[in-house]
Amino acid sequence: MDSWDYKPRLIADHNQPYEVPKKMLEAFALNNRSEVKFYKKPGWEFKQRGQSGLWISELFPKTAECADDLCLIRSMFNDHADHAQATLGIHTGSVTFTRPSMGAWVSYGLGTENANLPSFMVIAPAMPYAGAQVWSADFLPGCHQGTRVVPGPEPVPNINRRITDAELQEMELGLGAAFNKKHLLARGNDAQLAARIKSFETAYGMQAAAPEAFDLAKETDATHKLYGLERGSTKGFAWQCLIARRLAERGVRFIELIDTGASGNWDAHGDMAGHAPLARNVDQPMAALLTDLKSRDMLKDTLVVWATEFGRTPFNTAKDAKGREHHAQAFTCWMAGGGVKGGFSYGESDEHGNAVAANGVHVHDFHATMLHLLGFDHTRLTYRHAGRDYRLTDVFGNVVKDVVA
Repeated sequence: MDSWDYKPRLIADHNQPYEVPKKMLEAFALNNRSEVKFYKKPGWEFKQRGQSGLWISELFPKTAECADDLCLIRSMFNDHADHAQATLGIHTGSVTFTRPSMGAWVSYGLGTENANLPSFMVIAPAMPYAGAQVWSADFLPGCHQGTRVVPGPEPVPNINRRITDAELQEMELGLGAAFNKKHLLARGNDAQLAARIKSFETAYGMQAAAPEAFDLAKETDATHKLYGLERGSTKGFAWQCLIARRLAERGVRFIELIDTGASGNWDAHGDMAGHAPLARNVDQPMAALLTDLKSRDMLKDTLVVWATEFGRTPFNTAKDAKGREHHAQAFTCWMAGGGVKGGFSYGESDEHGNAVAANGVHVHDFHATMLHLLGFDHTRLTYRHAGRDYRLTDVFGNVVKDVVA
């Protein structure tokens, strides 16, 4: 209700009391169980954008200029209202058990287009809620785990050769490969061991391919300006977005950008005004990524997903409260490119944004739809583990066909 889901009734009912249903109280701070709350209007003005007329707030003005490429899903809901569990839910489909992340599933299903780069890469300046589990391969072969990239002068540790003589390095690696093969055969071709050996081979290829992928020297001044990136900088969300485009060009299958970690983030219990600087950090780069992909004729083949683990409450404990609490019952995510309808919104929350009112999209449905757009039948992308076939959507999920172009 502060960004993508325009609620005129919420504005009109600002500071009016609302008796929260008991089942919804779990979305609220645990030390505050009073059932009477007060509606809070959005902190940013909404306007209709683009030819499509999508209502988007001033919180994301640059991304709003790309309205005709966005497919807003305004009826998302998750299974948990705590950060760690909900973060696992949006990444893995499960809020209770460790499962492979979606990126690992896509890597497993699609394989790689570039053997010298990992098929799944995560650009994250800090560890998120739930830590590395959000890009884990879990029971899938280990080679499908996400490779973390940390913005800075050395995005991937030890990516530069320590041995300047390439021939000597090849001899050393050849000896290591021979020992690895012998070790693997002696252990019955253990899958986890094979995956580790494969990761070593990928790491060798990365020493040739990754430095070039992370080198922005040949990117034009116009491109740097588009993203809002100062030449020579290796930090910030602008760097993440430009690197993501370069990795996509080089065949990396699944790229995740994580804006902030488990602190200093969007968790605005105290004051929603804290979203303003965070939004400024991501708004121009996000719009630039969409514009850049489109100008290179890549957007139609690249699915861009903008997501969160849950939303915020349209109410709070007192009149004129500055913050909002956790809210998993109704929130918005969006997609662009990759075969989705642009300038389109799907689903509705109720007139205040308390709950889904029409065409609810559970996380399993969200994943099923993403997999469909990537060419999968989510019910058939399975892996045998512990005596049963597992999949990203477990035994649930329906493709939201109305968002498919």
